[in-house]
Amino acid sequence: MTLSTIERAYALARTGKYATLAQLHLQLKEDGCRAVESLLSPRSIRSHLEAICAASSKATKGEAAPSKE
Repeated sequence: MTLSTIERAYALARTGKYATLAQLHLQLKEDGCRAVESLLSPRSIRSHLEAICAASSKATKGEAAPSKE
């Protein structure tokens, strides 16, 4: 079963590869998802995805670069 655009957006956001919603939009379009803007435009979805992207990206960057103490 294929994922819907919204499900795919949440899955990509959790990867940590996308720091912004704009980057996530571009990837979804490249993946062939349709109506990305309209499906992700509700404020609740947009805010949730932005928070996931920020947190996941931050966590991934923290793992990639060891802290200098």
